[in-house]
Amino acid sequence: MSLEQRAVLDMLPDPAGRRALDLACGSGRYLRELIDRRAAFAFGIDLSPHMLDRARAISNLLIRADLLSLPIPSASLDLLVCGLAIGHVADLGRAIAEMGRVLKPDANVVYSDFHPVGSLAGWRRAFRAEDGREYVARHHTHLYADHQSACRAVGLLIEDVREPRIDFEHEWRGCPAVIVLRARKVR
Repeated sequence: MSLEQRAVLDMLPDPAGRRALDLACGSGRYLRELIDRRAAFAFGIDLSPHMLDRARAISNLLIRADLLSLPIPSASLDLLVCGLAIGHVADLGRAIAEMGRVLKPDANVVYSDFHPVGSLAGWRRAFRAEDGREYVARHHTHLYADHQSACRAVGLLIEDVREPRIDFEHEWRGCPAVIVLRARKVR
């Protein structure tokens, strides 16, 4: 997550004075950044009530909703960030279309996913709960070509792509861990 977060924050346009959303906000790590960086209005959306409870430590501007059906008017946001959630959905095109729908013209989206190399190598998205139990989340592999097609179909122009590599002692050292994309709504 630290590799992903460094890349996302490096690619994130200045949110100062902008209407911004942390989509699939989880505990609110990007929501905190949007607020700290003086977004005019920043809020979070997540499907999990447990994650929204955790994000309340940062803000009460939270909505419980599915990223495939956002309760937000079309063309109402200047900036959207979505960290490591796009792989939870099988229909990448639908997820990207919904993100594109809520963006104003010239608005930006920065989103990330686990890198397809890891997914194809059999990596699992596992989480350990507070009680010590491990859960494996379902993950859908989306290749870069899939991202290109999905973005192009809804008028999003990919302007930057980063593929941070594992830079610590690990059997997969040197392999890309995540893919981070920044796109701008052009139509």
